[in-house]
Amino acid sequence: MLPVIRSTRDSWLPDIFNDFFDNSWMNRPTYTAPAINVIENEKEYDVELAAPGLDKEDFKVHVDEDNNLHIEMEKKSENKEGKKHGRYLRREFSYEKFQQTLLLPDDVDSAKIEAKVEKGVLNIHLPKKEVTVKKDTVKQIDIQ
Repeated sequence: MLPVIRSTRDSWLPDIFNDFFDNSWMNRPTYTAPAINVIENEKEYDVELAAPGLDKEDFKVHVDEDNNLHIEMEKKSENKEGKKHGRYLRREFSYEKFQQTLLLPDDVDSAKIEAKVEKGVLNIHLPKKEVTVKKDTVKQIDIQ
């Protein structure tokens, strides 16, 4: 916690206020990485990332030259309230950042990857490359 700079005029209030919020019975929030599910079937992989309260503008998803899928999330928010008749004693800002890299399997068609945010979940659709079945190319050669 950052120290509070006090003036002589209001020396008692910031300490009491900070003591109230900095104690064992009122924990400060801690953040962990969002949960990720990866689902596979015969035609595709689907990646689901828990993203409650986030919009599509908060994400960047790309595939690099080494076939890695990069998922980046950044959310900044500020509790904006109208003008107050006084000064802030405490004001909360929020900043969240997350980055995850997944190595894509060789059978993913990276040109057809799609992503969307829906109902608090980032869904990334990774279609598999179409497998072409080779016909038997056995050709009988006549011996002369």
